[in-house]
Amino acid sequence: MSAKLQPAARVSGQRQDVWSIINEAATASPVQPIVNMGQGFFGYNPPDFILNAAKQALDRVDCNQYSPTKGRPRLKKAISDAYAPYWGRKLDPETEITITTGANEGMLSAFMAFIEPGDEVIVFEPFFDQYISNIEMAGGKIAYVPMHPPKEGAVKTLSAGEWSIDFDELERAITPRTKMLVLNTPHNPVGKVFTRDELQRIADLCLKHQIIILSDEVYDRLYYVPFTRIATLSPEVEQITLTVGSAGKNFYATGWRVGWLMGPPHLIQYVSAAHTRICYSSVSPLQEACAIGFELADANSFWTESIASLKHKMALFNAVWDELGIPYSEPEGGYFVMVNLASVEIPDGYPFPPHVASRPRDYKLAWLLIQELGVAAIPPTEFYTDANAHIAEDYLRFAVCKEDSVLEEAKERLRGLKRFLKTKE
Repeated sequence: MSAKLQPAARVSGQRQDVWSIINEAATASPVQPIVNMGQGFFGYNPPDFILNAAKQALDRVDCNQYSPTKGRPRLKKAISDAYAPYWGRKLDPETEITITTGANEGMLSAFMAFIEPGDEVIVFEPFFDQYISNIEMAGGKIAYVPMHPPKEGAVKTLSAGEWSIDFDELERAITPRTKMLVLNTPHNPVGKVFTRDELQRIADLCLKHQIIILSDEVYDRLYYVPFTRIATLSPEVEQITLTVGSAGKNFYATGWRVGWLMGPPHLIQYVSAAHTRICYSSVSPLQEACAIGFELADANSFWTESIASLKHKMALFNAVWDELGIPYSEPEGGYFVMVNLASVEIPDGYPFPPHVASRPRDYKLAWLLIQELGVAAIPPTEFYTDANAHIAEDYLRFAVCKEDSVLEEAKERLRGLKRFLKTKE
């Protein structure tokens, strides 16, 4: 191939990603159909009042044309109203909110707005994999700080809140080039909700070093313990914080690709500028539907029912681990559960393909579950650097945002793990 036809380094030379490996395993599995507990998409629709709003929006001429680049006024106002109880005031829809094509594009816009080549961004491990490519696309350099699982995580079920940050490690990661820190709470994949004290310690460091906080709070309506939004800690913290939201996670509609960023005008204006250059504007009818979703959510008890539904699904699914004596990190938020499978013994000589055999143990566990039981889960070392992959190599991530019947089928299949469990002495 001619040198001129070669792809850019940012998209070439990457090893096979986790999603393609899991899909390959699912296709090759003799157990069909696969129960997909891996990817975090919902197995059910948004409620009727939101779906009807989307259908009705399609009948309106204005909803089928370009939206203003910063978002439809009705949605920005609805977000301002919805978040006012947490901020203690209404955010200015014109200067403190911008609508994006999903939370991911919103975060890319934030990186493009503030990161110059060579600037450093602190990311906690495990991380949502899109953070990395988005930061690198802007020319940023990533400083990784690992979250540490509880020491007894292999033998005892403990709260996901027991996963911890070493704040000395965090401070050592800060250099004069550090421009931004990415926070995710409730956390994917761990399920941790950062405590107010933890958030304050992070915020204090960022204030001290004048670091922008990009707070990924896409699961902000799915929390099972007290949840604090970092921007609400103080007016000073608010001035350095961009908060990311997602209609896909809020309204069970990951395919709608409607997200938003909230923050002070001196930050949001540049996010909006980058967003304009990346995709100009976002999907008009679905913005309108999301606005109506926010307007009608409380009257339909949607937020409380959403939390109750996911708590029910967590309890329903995790009962199989209690039954098998397999420990897990009990989620404090979101819809993922991290299960510690250190007690599962992989048979000697098991026929893994080379690209799985060369990966950490969690990839082998994921392959084994798909081939032997027909259940797909995600190996979380994909969300770590190679240097820290050992931290999570005994875990798998399961998504419980599925119909109850799917969870019951998964549980029945997972009981097949009994034959792989190490015998206790």
